[in-house]
Amino acid sequence: MTTLAELIASASGLQDCANWRALETHRQSVGDLHSSALLDEPGRYEALSRGACGLVLDYSRHLLSEETIGLLLQLAEERQLAAWIESLLSGARVNNTEDRPALHTALRRDAGRPLVVDGEDVMPLVHAEREKFLTFAEAVRSGVHTGATGERITDVVNIGIGGSDLGLVMLDSALAEYRDPAVRLHFVSNIDGTQLADVLDQVRPETTLFIICSKSFKTIETQLNADAARQWFLERMPAAAIGSHFAAISVNAEAMDRFGIGNNLRFKIWDWVGGRYSLWSAVGLSVAIGIGADNFRELLAGAASMDDHFESAPFADNLPVLLGLLGVWQQNFLATASHAVLPYDQRLRYFPAFLQQLEMESNGKGVTRDGQPVDYATGTVIWGEPGSNAQHSFFQLLHQGNARVSLDFIAPVVASSRYADQHLQGLGNMLAQAEAFARGYPAEAVAADLSAAGRSEADVARLAAHKAHPGNRSVSVLLMDQLGPRSLGALVALYEHKVFVQSVIWGINPFDQWGVELGKGLAVQMSVALAGDDHAVLPGIANLIRRRR
Repeated sequence: MTTLAELIASASGLQDCANWRALETHRQSVGDLHSSALLDEPGRYEALSRGACGLVLDYSRHLLSEETIGLLLQLAEERQLAAWIESLLSGARVNNTEDRPALHTALRRDAGRPLVVDGEDVMPLVHAEREKFLTFAEAVRSGVHTGATGERITDVVNIGIGGSDLGLVMLDSALAEYRDPAVRLHFVSNIDGTQLADVLDQVRPETTLFIICSKSFKTIETQLNADAARQWFLERMPAAAIGSHFAAISVNAEAMDRFGIGNNLRFKIWDWVGGRYSLWSAVGLSVAIGIGADNFRELLAGAASMDDHFESAPFADNLPVLLGLLGVWQQNFLATASHAVLPYDQRLRYFPAFLQQLEMESNGKGVTRDGQPVDYATGTVIWGEPGSNAQHSFFQLLHQGNARVSLDFIAPVVASSRYADQHLQGLGNMLAQAEAFARGYPAEAVAADLSAAGRSEADVARLAAHKAHPGNRSVSVLLMDQLGPRSLGALVALYEHKVFVQSVIWGINPFDQWGVELGKGLAVQMSVALAGDDHAVLPGIANLIRRRR
């Protein structure tokens, strides 16, 4: 069995891999192909689509052949992906720069399946904490836990940022139909104060529960918002009431003591859970209050099913492996500039923003695991919007601009709302766009259609080039049976594992974020300087800000 140290030592040297070089050669043969011709090949959909965990991935509209997929799968073998997956799921210290495991998968693992890390089964602790925060969520929902005056909690304000905010906002929107209407959820992350002020204008202190999500209890944005919320609360309620109205998810017991968080409203998170992977933990408390413990367990179960699929399915049928390898093909061999995520369901409107952090914070690295600079592209730029809006904003550039962008279209097949006919129209729009991006609209076809419509030869000559669409845009269509807790859990876990697959191919560590840490330190220094009198430490624009305060 390959050890983790051996895996890390082999992280460099990607471009020396035989299958990488074979893919570079193969790319030349693909250059003359067009997706429209590929799509007309018999059996292409059957060959280039896979399903698991209530999801179906159709990648038949990518500019590739079955030979391409074969070479990519061989590259995954050559990069020892199977050994890396085993290391990740078994609790090895795959976050080598911080000497930690990355055990977010343990958070959704069945409590009856042991997971021994450093000689200790972590699952009893994980299960106990899971039951603690889910029991509290039900206590809030049922009115067993009340505010200090005995009134029921009607508003929950989650204060966090990054992984303590983006995933929760996404879940709350996606699962809105499962939310208890008696409890409103609010999310505060922005440091400038206006977001918090807007929320506080909508709530009463007697019926509001604040949840502070900060592993360190030192994140500056979260700390400032939490302190401001506490001050607002104490201007209206006695200090003794804090224990009923403030909960926290953190490892910093001393900071929680100073803030006044009661022991019964403290929830644990471990250092082996990265922020962008933390929504499965007690960080998800606000969402659990909204949708209930049973639905939150369904969310975990959906993710766990994808973990099992990732661990056991052959690479050729493995959705995270395929999705990750498609991204490598796009970025490293087709020179794709960025990747757009386009959900055709308004409830998934925050999913692209969630993926921005998940993918770009994880794989936005410029050195390999052993510290060697990379000279190939890593860390795809992720962006997107709900598809219907996107059709009337930036799809123009995607269709006829000269930047190469790959796309993921995501939608549930079954509508859960009473507007099923409109949902069907949305699916029709999505599939039409997928075809248009792949097949295009060649100038010859444009000219023929214009002539058939009775336009003059001069008009045909003038308009054909403007109306032509080159096509050949690579599109994945990802369908869910329906949008619910279980399918959403599987979808999120799919993209988590996609990120890991790409990190293995590229030889980088997806579990640290030193680029984030640098900015945090500089922000503290700059804030102190702006508030003080030492103009020498301020750059010119900062002095302008200080003078106008």
